Amino acid sequence: MKTQYYTATSLDGFIATEDHSLEWLFPLGDLNDSSYPAFIADVGALAMGSGTYEWMLRNAEQVIAEVGSPWPYSQPAWVFSSRDLPVIEGADIRFVRGDVAKVHAEMTAAAGGKNLWIVGGGDLAGQFHDAGLLDEIIVQIGSVTLGKGKPLFPRRVLSPALRLTSARQMGSGMAELRYEVVKG
Repeated sequence: MKTQYYTATSLDGFIATEDHSLEWLFPLGDLNDSSYPAFIADVGALAMGSGTYEWMLRNAEQVIAEVGSPWPYSQPAWVFSSRDLPVIEGADIRFVRGDVAKVHAEMTAAAGGKNLWIVGGGDLAGQFHDAGLLDEIIVQIGSVTLGKGKPLFPRRVLSPALRLTSARQMGSGMAELRYEVVKG
């Protein structure tokens, strides 16, 4: 079981524009041609920040068009937010506040031996890293630059450094890098 941050970023390190748009990402490739289908099959629970969850709410029609439902996940999800947010009908969502370490044990139990996915955003993944709970970063880098936006991983990680475990090209517009989070 691993706690993984699986995401996509622009070449200059942003996961979304400053207004939370992901429109830059969709023309770069087909999700089914990526590692996503194999990745999600091994996920037992997921966590996301309120910005990511609110993107799901704002883009419900697009999500429905792609997966047939406003909520694309069968796994239980923990949404970290300091605000009250609307619930998506039929989704197994638990709204939480505060320390990720306290929630991690509950997520691990619910995952049933499968991996935990930190869906986004970058600061939430950083909080799991700060708590020593992040095991792997899987990042798909798109062949675009955004200039500014929501950063991939707003943390300084110098020592111990991340260890690159694989790199692969995904068509002409994306590359996937996998990093082990070296601990200790």
